[in-house]
Amino acid sequence: MAWLQLVIKTNSDQASQLSDILSDAGASAVTLRDAADQPLYEPPIGETPLWHDTEVIALFDTQTSIDTVLLQVTNQLGHCPSHTLNPLEDKDWVREWMTHFKPTRFGERLWVVPSHHAEQHLGEQSDAINILLDPGLAFGTGTHPTTAMCLEYLEQHPANNQHVIDYGCGSGILAIAAAKLGAKTIMAIDNDPQALLATQDNAIKNTVQDCFQIQLPEPAPSQQADLLVANILAQPLIDLASHLAGLVKTGGRITLSGILSEQAESVLYAYRPFFDIQIYKQLDDWVCLAGNKKA
Repeated sequence: MAWLQLVIKTNSDQASQLSDILSDAGASAVTLRDAADQPLYEPPIGETPLWHDTEVIALFDTQTSIDTVLLQVTNQLGHCPSHTLNPLEDKDWVREWMTHFKPTRFGERLWVVPSHHAEQHLGEQSDAINILLDPGLAFGTGTHPTTAMCLEYLEQHPANNQHVIDYGCGSGILAIAAAKLGAKTIMAIDNDPQALLATQDNAIKNTVQDCFQIQLPEPAPSQQADLLVANILAQPLIDLASHLAGLVKTGGRITLSGILSEQAESVLYAYRPFFDIQIYKQLDDWVCLAGNKKA
């Protein structure tokens, strides 16, 4: 079916309210988009920040009276914000969206492969190590520099026959990569139940579930890791420094990502009491750190 796309320009104070109004007015989907290329990095704990200039995008079927929708917006906000209305042609939007995700290589032979490319890719890359992964609610498909650098580290420094902890596992991509590269056992940890479900599903899809244990951060794992990888954000990494250090055995390795280049020294300072650690790689404005635990 064809659709009408209503784009309303607003600010961070009204974006959530406007999203609710449009949903109540019958929108099939409502999304928020940055209207001014404003970066958002680390939110305060318990907050979900929005861009100062935000576009609220609502999708309606063509039978919807947009005038009625805008009247509801006006009545509840007290004014009618600047907006545009665009007809969208009838397409299979799921298929259209998925075409943007193609197999991507990390290092020499590690590939992240969306399922709709799997059959063709597996036939062409018989010697590759493939992670079958589709975009989903939990982030982590390898496209972001922070994930890409971790994947390259794992490919270049495989944890052969070792125990690995993926702290903040998201989609499970790093844990699955470690397993496919030879890790013996995996502990995948996240505080988001949706991420744990995604990790479990992706581990099954990649037939590595037998070596996985998936859990919330508490209780803390009793088995120390030969390698711990944490791709989260700088401030949580700093706050967790002593805790994560306790999860790694003496001589074991740690890999940290989700760190902007200007934050690297603060994170290094937090981990140097426990690890001989340095910048492993920088990609765009992001860095990945790696080191070994001191005796």
